[in-house]
Amino acid sequence: QVQLVESGGGLVQPGGSLRLSCVASGSIFSINTMGWYRRAPGKQRELVATITSGGTIVYASSVKGRFTISRDNVKNTVYLEMNSLKPEDTAVYYCKLVLSVLNYWGQGTQVTVSS
Repeated sequence: QVQLVESGGGLVQPGGSLRLSCVASGSIFSINTMGWYRRAPGKQRELVATITSGGTIVYASSVKGRFTISRDNVKNTVYLEMNSLKPEDTAVYYCKLVLSVLNYWGQGTQVTVSS
């Protein structure tokens, strides 16, 4: 049984910053990929950023240069540092863990960027 628990969402003004965290627990292999996705109102879920256990990172073009993904392999935790936030970043952010061919998702955390 694998569980993902996200935290760190909230309301922030445009130009502000937030840090999301996601802790994975359960039967987790050391080789895996963790990442963040988001779903904005009326839109499909989209990739934000992913990071492998070896440190390979992929960012969506819309967040490159503003968001930073990182992970702590000992704590099975992935982080998303979000800076220079824009109203269009408003969405529910989901943590994802990929173990071989299995995908696990967190419950999501709301990020709202508004003045």
